[in-house]
Amino acid sequence: MKTPLQRFRAMAIICGVNLLLLVVYMLAKHVFKLLDGHTGFVVIPIAHGYFYIVYILTVLQLGVQKRMSLKTMIALVAAGTIPFASFIAERKIVKKYS
Repeated sequence: MKTPLQRFRAMAIICGVNLLLLVVYMLAKHVFKLLDGHTGFVVIPIAHGYFYIVYILTVLQLGVQKRMSLKTMIALVAAGTIPFASFIAERKIVKKYS
């Protein structure tokens, strides 16, 4: 991925998919009590933490390069915490800056 826009696009999709997996994991673990003895799934929240940090750095890089407002960058960072929001933000940013 050569440009910050391509990196942002990839990280928005990766972070969005991983966030959806995290929501399913948390529901299965805490609401339905399905994963009590299974420690193999603990990698999902850890991976999401790392992916989200890279997503934030990617947003900052893109924001500086494209001279985005601070409000826009904060909205993009917040989009990584709301299920499906990173997909919507990715579409809007790619459409605006392509």
